[in-house]
Amino acid sequence: MINSLEYNTERTGLIIPEYGRHIQKMVDQAINCPNKNERNKMAKAIIGVMGNLNPHLRDVPDFQHKLWDQLFIMAGFDLDVDSPFTKPSKEIYEEKPEKLNYPQNHPKYRFYGNNIKKMIDVASGWDEGEMKTELIYVIANHMKKCFLKWNKDSVDDSIIFNHILELSDGKIKINKDSKPLTDSKDLISLSAKKFSKSSKKGKKPFRKFKRK
Repeated sequence: MINSLEYNTERTGLIIPEYGRHIQKMVDQAINCPNKNERNKMAKAIIGVMGNLNPHLRDVPDFQHKLWDQLFIMAGFDLDVDSPFTKPSKEIYEEKPEKLNYPQNHPKYRFYGNNIKKMIDVASGWDEGEMKTELIYVIANHMKKCFLKWNKDSVDDSIIFNHILELSDGKIKINKDSKPLTDSKDLISLSAKKFSKSSKKGKKPFRKFKRK
């Protein structure tokens, strides 16, 4: 009796664990059935059971289509039955998805946010002139404001200029004698005012009720 026990470690892995081993065994039996008419009956019965296991998904569009796709996946695409839908391709299923391009954020300057490098790259590509200079100063002031959120004290403009030089790969060089950026105190005060306004918007107005 003990020798006939089947341990989980000795069993083959489940292709879709959510359906459990009993459904997988039913699928395996359908694959090995020599009669196609019987296989068709077995496949429909399996689909019925799979549907009953997911009653909350019955109203989902293409629910039946998804069940049949899952049936073929559990069968390793080796089940020869008449499906009401196009049989999914094994090649497409096993195809590796394309890698997502995550924002390239300089590890040293994460406090500037994900978009600052893109803004600097755009400014680097502009022709020299007043518009480019103004854009660079807009970016520099934004960086200074971000820096002050990270470090509440103050920051010298030369530090921001050096960071821009590094992030632009040496393409944007701002002279130390150029016009100064917005004062640190003003930027801190502006951020505090914005925070105060947003906090007030979230609060419900206090209403006095007269006693009857």
